[in-house]
Amino acid sequence: MNCGIMSLLSDTAFEDPWSSFFMDVLSPLSFVKVSSVRMQGLLLLIFAKYQHLPFIQILSTKSTPTGLFGYWGNKGGVNIFLKLYGYYVSIINCHLPPHVANNDQRLEHFDRILEMQNFEAQDIPNILDHDLILWFGDMNFRIEDFGLHFVRESIKNQFYSDLWEKDQLSIAKRHDLLLREFQEGPLLFPPTYKFDKNSNTYDTSEKKRKPAWTDRILWRLKRQPQGGFHTPSLSAPHFSLFLRSYVSHMMYSISDHKPVTATFELELKPLVSAPLITLLPEGLCTMENDLLISYFLTTDFPSSPWDWIGLYKVGLRHINDYVSYVWVGDNQVSFSDELIQVYINISDIPETEEQFLLFYYSNNLHSVVGISKPFKIQPRSFFQEDPLDAAQPQI
Repeated sequence: MNCGIMSLLSDTAFEDPWSSFFMDVLSPLSFVKVSSVRMQGLLLLIFAKYQHLPFIQILSTKSTPTGLFGYWGNKGGVNIFLKLYGYYVSIINCHLPPHVANNDQRLEHFDRILEMQNFEAQDIPNILDHDLILWFGDMNFRIEDFGLHFVRESIKNQFYSDLWEKDQLSIAKRHDLLLREFQEGPLLFPPTYKFDKNSNTYDTSEKKRKPAWTDRILWRLKRQPQGGFHTPSLSAPHFSLFLRSYVSHMMYSISDHKPVTATFELELKPLVSAPLITLLPEGLCTMENDLLISYFLTTDFPSSPWDWIGLYKVGLRHINDYVSYVWVGDNQVSFSDELIQVYINISDIPETEEQFLLFYYSNNLHSVVGISKPFKIQPRSFFQEDPLDAAQPQI
C-alpha cells in the first residue's frame, strides 16, 4: 500500500487500487466485495460469492494503531468482525514491529491488538469466544541465534527444520498459553523476507538482513467448555476448519517480501439456514417502465423505511454497483402479512440479454439480507405485442 498523504486522500475519495484490482479479477467468478478496512499501509478486504451474502452480517470494522505509543498507524492491526451463517468470525490483518531484538515488543503489540478487539454491543461475545479468528500479516518474527551464512545455506539446501527451531513465533508459542491456541500450517516454503526488489535474491544491501518467515497466517477455533485451560478441546463437530494449502509465491517481486497464501475448507452446520428476506423473481412483472418486486420477510426481521432493494447485473463488483434501486417505504403497491410488493423504474436501463439480480439491503443490520435468483428482463417490445392479452408477462 502507498502510505503517502496524497495516496491516502485519493483512496478516501475513490476506490483504492488493490480493491479495484481484486474486484476486476473476482467479479467474473461471482465474488462481491463485502467489506474493507484500511489503516495507513494496512488494508483488509473481504469478498464472498453473492449467494452467501444473506448469511453474512458485518458487525464492525476496527483499526488498532500501536505505533508511536498507540497514536500512529504504521504498526498495529485492522479487524473485520462478522457473523457467518450465525457463527462469530474475526479476521485480523497486522503489521508488528521489526528487527530481531524487538521480539518482546512484537508480542506486546500482538496482545494489545487482541485486547482492543472489544465490542460495544452487549450481545456480542468477547473475541476469545468467537468461533473463528483468522490472524495474518507481516508479523516480523525473525530467526534467532543462527548467522546469516548458516541461514542462507539452510534455505539453499531446503533444510528448514533447524530454522524452525529458532523461529521466534514458534519459540513464543512454546511458552505463551494463549498464543499456543493459534494454529499455523507447516513452513515448507522459503523465508519470505528480505529480498532485493524485482528479484528472487535475498538482501544484498549493506544491512544484509537475515532471511525470516515474517509473513504468517494463523487461526484459532473457539475453545469448548469441556476443555481445560491447559488442554483446550477441539472445535465443536458442527464447525471445523481444515488447511488445504499454505505456500509462498516466489514469482512476485514488487516488494522486499514474498506474498503468502492459505486455502482453508470450512465445514459448518448453519445456525441460520433461511434468509430474512425472500425475493421472488418468478413473481416479477413489468408495467410500462416499472419492474414489480414481490418479497416476504420473517416475523423477527427489524425492517426500516431506510431499507432498499437494488437491481444489479450479474457480475457486480460490490454493493454500490446497482443499476437502479428503490426505498422499500416508497413505490409500495401492496402490503399484507405475507407479501409485500414495490416497483422499480427501469426506464433508464438499456435493453439487454444480460441477467439481473435483486438485493435487499437492511439499514439496521448493515448487510444484504435477501437475494433473488438470476433473471432476465424481457425486451420492451415483448410487452406490446398483444395489449389485450389478459396474462401478465413473467420475467
